[in-house]
Amino acid sequence: MLDTSPLTAAVERFADRLRAAPQSRLQQGAAEVALDLARELSLRAQRLEAAAADGTAAGDGAGAAPARTMPDAGIFVVGDQLAVAGLDLAEALHGAVGGPGSAPGSAPGPDAAKAPSEVLDEAVRLVDQAEARALR
Repeated sequence: MLDTSPLTAAVERFADRLRAAPQSRLQQGAAEVALDLARELSLRAQRLEAAAADGTAAGDGAGAAPARTMPDAGIFVVGDQLAVAGLDLAEALHGAVGGPGSAPGSAPGPDAAKAPSEVLDEAVRLVDQAEARALR
């Protein structure tokens, strides 16, 4: 089983910092950066979940419902939105299909050539970069 604790730790740290941030910092762009990240993590989780559900390569979209975009619920809940999206991605990684080439003959999607560990490492990097941009 893939250890997703680096992702959950990074997401929780950033989410906690957002929850504690003053309104002025959130309005200066921290909330926007965090919402963009939450939306990206959510889309990645949806692609992995869809692939696990239908047995295709991650992100190929074959027979999958259209991706749902996380709504903008306001600057004061963006930390919670980020936490939910990050935990959703961690859970999706736990259930990810076998990685590259797991569904022969299916059309490759953006994450099809990546092993779950690569997706995890990339997500942790995205969280760290967004946190640096938002709360510098």
